[in-house]
Amino acid sequence: MAERTTVRLPEDLLGRARRKAAAEGRTLTSLIEGGLRLILSDTPKLAKGKRVVPRISKATGGLMPGVDLTSPWTLQEADDLEHVRRMQRSE
Repeated sequence: MAERTTVRLPEDLLGRARRKAAAEGRTLTSLIEGGLRLILSDTPKLAKGKRVVPRISKATGGLMPGVDLTSPWTLQEADDLEHVRRMQRSE
């Protein structure tokens, strides 16, 4: 059985909660209940893990041998060759 209680909230927070509930098509009571259930649940919060930094290439850069940027066909050929190499590695 649901119980009634009085909760005092700042006006701005209450206004935001009402708008959020209306936007989701729910009652203010269900919004507050859902928030309380979430906070009081036994599931642990996601721990902030170690930040993962993407690997950075230390190559000096430049074009692959035989690649001519003025010809789109050589770029397509280089892309096709790389795709074939990847497919062969996965077999």
